[in-house]
Amino acid sequence: MRKGSIKIFCGTSNPALAESIANALGIPLGSITIKRFRDGEIYVAYEENVRGTDCFLLQSTSEPVNARLMELLIMIDAAKRASASRVTAVLPYYGYGRQDRKHRPRVSITAKLVANLLTVAGADRVLTMDLHAGQIQGFFDIPVDNLYASPILVERFRKLNIENLTVVSPDIGSVKRARGVARILGAPLAIIDKRRPRENESEVMNIIGEVADRAVLLVDDMIDTAGTICQAAYALQKAGAVDVYACATHGVLSGDAIERIEAAPFKKVFITDTIPFPDNRKLGKFEVVGVGHLLAEAIDRIHNETTVSSLFLKLEEL
Repeated sequence: MRKGSIKIFCGTSNPALAESIANALGIPLGSITIKRFRDGEIYVAYEENVRGTDCFLLQSTSEPVNARLMELLIMIDAAKRASASRVTAVLPYYGYGRQDRKHRPRVSITAKLVANLLTVAGADRVLTMDLHAGQIQGFFDIPVDNLYASPILVERFRKLNIENLTVVSPDIGSVKRARGVARILGAPLAIIDKRRPRENESEVMNIIGEVADRAVLLVDDMIDTAGTICQAAYALQKAGAVDVYACATHGVLSGDAIERIEAAPFKKVFITDTIPFPDNRKLGKFEVVGVGHLLAEAIDRIHNETTVSSLFLKLEEL
């Protein structure tokens, strides 16, 4: 593929991240019109020629999730109908990723449904970051590149020069991610045993590992209502932890999550810009770490048909 044939368009979810990616690649964002009719119906039109181009369409499925997803599907369809040679859906945050199995009778595997929708709409490839469950890649019949933000978050955390540190997984599902971070930092690992009586609620049961008189770093893929991570912070403080830090790739931050974080015993919470931090809120205890350069590097390699594996195998190889 010719270098000049690449084009990047963004939906309405995260224009700042799209600008960061375009700047890193040294190309302008493509011109696109996205608007809504009065009843909420979405209209998409590309304002420049995309015939024969390698199109990358950036859209996080952040709140409002369903509208963002529908917008992306229409963007994909419009690009294919305008004869783009290849369409890559770039979803820094893949919504519905938590519904990846039948945990009880008569529920949908919605992560698979979204994979089907993206494929049927015409996506040739998907680029995403920190899927909630790695097996979601197997729901697609098209190539999926799942990048990890953990090395970027760890690089930022290292600058704090924290001594006597323990890395903590807030639940069993995050153990692999936390173990990788612990090895990068050369720190021991602790695990919080919790149960989830219902959706968006959790209860801490036990802490497995030594956290007393130590600084702790909670590692997760997302912070939604902040219930899990705040309960973990209080439990760690009660168990004798000195300073509590947290890092997560996706700051979903729904409901009163920001207030919960601010009230909890955190010194600092690191998130990335896969989802934009609310414009009307002060950062407070939060620090937002940019991932635009990593996504830009992946886009450049996909476009030029070179290996992407070195970008997402770092954590798995530990």
